[in-house]
Amino acid sequence: MRIQIINGPNINLLGKREPSVYGAVSFDDYLNELRTKYNDIQIDYFQSNIEGELINCIQQVGFEADGIILNAGAYTHTSIALQDAIRAVTTPVIEVHISNVHARESFRHKSMIACACKGVICGFGLDSYRLALAAFI
Repeated sequence: MRIQIINGPNINLLGKREPSVYGAVSFDDYLNELRTKYNDIQIDYFQSNIEGELINCIQQVGFEADGIILNAGAYTHTSIALQDAIRAVTTPVIEVHISNVHARESFRHKSMIACACKGVICGFGLDSYRLALAAFI
């Protein structure tokens, strides 16, 4: 099984950025834990702060991977282009968020990509990624 994790803007700052909201663990450290726990699954990782690069990654893996776990960050709430990219590929996508976006600012309550995704997981910290992985398994 091959799962692609795609993280959007500012996820590269996990562990430093607003630890009260996002925790104190870097994504690289968490990814190492996931890969160790699920060593029979190929977990590929991509992160970019640039919307077009996220779209390129979805298009590159979206006909081969068994699943995509996507945390589009703030692009979740603004990007029709990401929605179109998700709809254009055959690989199922699960949208994830570390924080509970519905308990935050009102502009975070609307996802422009959820309607194109298999499901949405939010509010479980970094464990949201493991839950998405479990859904694909």
